[in-house]
Amino acid sequence: MSPAPQRSLILASTSRYRRELLQRLRLPFEVLAPAVDETPQPLETPPQIAHRLALAKAAEVATRRPEAVVIGSDQVADLDGAPLGKPLTHERAVAQLQAMSGKAVVFQTAVAVVCQETGYAQCELAAVRVVFRRLTDVEIEAYLRAETPYDCAGSAKSEGLGIALLERIDNDDPTALVGLPLIRTCRLLRAAGLPVIAA
Repeated sequence: MSPAPQRSLILASTSRYRRELLQRLRLPFEVLAPAVDETPQPLETPPQIAHRLALAKAAEVATRRPEAVVIGSDQVADLDGAPLGKPLTHERAVAQLQAMSGKAVVFQTAVAVVCQETGYAQCELAAVRVVFRRLTDVEIEAYLRAETPYDCAGSAKSEGLGIALLERIDNDDPTALVGLPLIRTCRLLRAAGLPVIAA
């Protein structure tokens, strides 16, 4: 009896950062954009937002491709309990960086893996604590003009020039801050029957 064919893998995301991170695992995968409303719900905390949206993204794409293993992810910056999403504009990015200057921010990154055909659906949260230096308005403007991180929660790219804004990073999954916690992703994929390293 021949073994069952390996299920296809789909990344439910439009993020190029997540696509680039997933490529590190050397698994073939497709990318499909999830049709999910990302508006936070009333009284929802940053970890709850990230968890719900990661699962919703994976689940939505899984309804279209029930035979596939689908990865969804979401990141929300948590400043004193208040969610900071993607700024999208220069003005909002300035306001975010001014608010985070000299403070600790927790970036809540959730990853979900769903296979509708097998009934598998799990989500894990990776929290990364980031301490920002005290930033001057001149530094903020110069950074934003140089890197334009308007598609990043918290307005800073730690994998780029944004590292110069930081004092320290505390985490247990180094890829989480960029947008996809690969240690947790590998664990969930194995549990879903899709090992990353197989004989």
